[in-house]
Amino acid sequence: MNKEYNKLQEEIISLKKTILNLNFQKSSGQLEKTSQIKNAKRDIARLKTKLSKMNGENNA
Repeated sequence: MNKEYNKLQEEIISLKKTILNLNFQKSSGQLEKTSQIKNAKRDIARLKTKLSKMNGENNA
């Protein structure tokens, strides 16, 4: 479980870095598909939901 938890956290960090880069591209006018930002935010939300479910199962 701990490995899976760490893996999810690493994915969240990676997606946050991706969002940061996409925002830089957007501000400089290089980003064509602005929906990528929204998709990355949704993926983060999904991963955070999984993490909270895992925490809930462990605490119950």
